[in-house]
Amino acid sequence: MQSRHKILRRPKIVVIGGGTGLSVMLRGLKEKPLDITAIVTVADDGGSSGILRNEMQIPPPGDIRNVLMALADAEPLLTEVLQYRFKSVPGLAGHSLGNLMLAAMTDISGDFVTGIRELSRVLAVRGRVLPAAGKAIILKAEMTDGTIVTGESMIPKAGKTIKRVFLEPENVEPLQEAVEALEQADAILIGPGSLYTSIIPNLLVPKLANAIVESEAVKLFVCNVMTQPGETDNYSVGDHLDAIHAHIGHHLFDYVIVNDGEIPPQIESKYAELGAKAVHLDLDAVTNKGYEVIADRLVLFRTFLRHDAERLSHHIYKLVENWMLRKR
Repeated sequence: MQSRHKILRRPKIVVIGGGTGLSVMLRGLKEKPLDITAIVTVADDGGSSGILRNEMQIPPPGDIRNVLMALADAEPLLTEVLQYRFKSVPGLAGHSLGNLMLAAMTDISGDFVTGIRELSRVLAVRGRVLPAAGKAIILKAEMTDGTIVTGESMIPKAGKTIKRVFLEPENVEPLQEAVEALEQADAILIGPGSLYTSIIPNLLVPKLANAIVESEAVKLFVCNVMTQPGETDNYSVGDHLDAIHAHIGHHLFDYVIVNDGEIPPQIESKYAELGAKAVHLDLDAVTNKGYEVIADRLVLFRTFLRHDAERLSHHIYKLVENWMLRKR
């Protein structure tokens, strides 16, 4: 009976990334019996986040805000209000109310992490949300022609091929809470999100990368459905994995979760106009490198393609559950 209780405890899952894809997935995961910690990138330097980052000397709040909203158990209207972006009010244009609230909470509490914790309490967030580091970091990219591009928002706009990305400072310290969450995790999940500007920056924080490598948790990578212009043009699933390996120097993942559902021609055409196309699953290349592939129809079609949060979270939960049963 005791072993059954151990199996039925809530698995601890750490989700790492940033951007819209992470938030969509978390909306599905929060409905599962999981103990969730989200570690979110702090490299953003564009838009409202960039302004608040520069003027208040705080980490960029935008990706944190989106994750808080995804995990919140608040009334839908409150969530909508916090996502509201001012349009023409002098001094406020471009800012979302949620970003301003995070900035205010930081000012009141004197600390960004405490500000996140307090706003999490107000929003009844299911899980913990932690920045990858306690201060903003500068992301730089070296292009294949040798030029250096500075700033997360500028890298995809450079119109060049990325050779590698790196942080400034390189030895940025992560939050101790984030390291401890990784050490205690039953599962570590990375992606979906912008490969070079949302995913890899977290893995470049040295102690975070070491904690992932040394963890005995099951490690999952959720691959993007579409390529991203200026970042992953013409990338296959294997190319995404190779880029992570080249930056970290380790084979991180046990499982790779990919979409193999058909994308309607009219949707593909719309993305092609933007310079994006479906990420090709080079199955043999991926499995030959030791990754197990979970492929399913994982997309929904609205204005843009989005991961099917319910179906994706089902696959993730089953993998984590089976891993824990196997460990007993």
